[in-house]
Amino acid sequence: MVDRFGRVHTDLRVSLTDRCNLRCTYCMPAEGLNWLPRAEVLTDDEVVRLVRIGAERLGITEVRLTGGEPLLRRGLPGLVARLSALDPAPELSITTNGIGLARSAVALREAGLSRVNVSLDTLRPERFAEITRRDRISDVLAGLSAARDAGLHPVKINAVPVRGVNDDEIVDLTAFAAEHGYQMRFIESMPLDAQGAWDRDRMVTAAEVLDRLDERFELVPAGRQGNAPAEEWRIAGTDTLVGVIASVTRPFCGSCDRVRLTADGQLRNCLFATEESDLRSLLRRCADDATVEVAWRTSVGGKGPGHAIDSPEFRRPQRPMSAIGG
Repeated sequence: MVDRFGRVHTDLRVSLTDRCNLRCTYCMPAEGLNWLPRAEVLTDDEVVRLVRIGAERLGITEVRLTGGEPLLRRGLPGLVARLSALDPAPELSITTNGIGLARSAVALREAGLSRVNVSLDTLRPERFAEITRRDRISDVLAGLSAARDAGLHPVKINAVPVRGVNDDEIVDLTAFAAEHGYQMRFIESMPLDAQGAWDRDRMVTAAEVLDRLDERFELVPAGRQGNAPAEEWRIAGTDTLVGVIASVTRPFCGSCDRVRLTADGQLRNCLFATEESDLRSLLRRCADDATVEVAWRTSVGGKGPGHAIDSPEFRRPQRPMSAIGG
């Protein structure tokens, strides 16, 4: 799939649910959101069919399962097994908050999952409870360990540093990742919260993250892997990689190869897209694969040059991150 700017799209993010068992302050209100009715969520058969069309007809080679919290999806190992049995089979990964990962890591690895990203913004139990409004850090730490022991590799930790909230833990989180054999990712906060409360002044920039890390570690540039969103550095004398995803201050839209499928079957050609293409309705009207392919290619063909967060023309998407999928 090639858009009008020549970008080839091979990476599909599939949201399996908009529900989450945390209430992170930078993501959603304490009471949660109005979740999708079950009938509107793609079935396993529909997810498998869309991924098959992507892999067979559109050149999709990587699929990341997201949410909400994807581990809340019933029968997830079975769905992973069906996706890994496709021919050609895409590489399968998952982004999760880690709650429930301790009891599912082995089953997911055996089903064909390759790697995992776990969100963890702090190592302090009391701060974790403040940020997520849940006292579950022990479950997340157990999930990280279980994923590593199950052979999911690499295990990456995703953290969103917010000024005055957890930005004092940038070095501590990196040291923790290095000690336990994980990779660290710092992500600039983005205007995708349900409350619309994102404040650019509270966003910790990539440059600030690197300045903090330089005070403790010797960082050796490792570049960017293909079209991956993270710029990477290796901690000298170790195998530990640290990545920074600078979607706001160092946008990588010019090389973006991602397209997103929401839990209710809407195709988004950009994380910040303001329009969607309804693939679920096509499936439920018994459209053939060729018709779905055309709709998919048309959506990607209309992708814009970038999200323009820092420009006056920027418009927030109507859906928050938990409903879009990461």
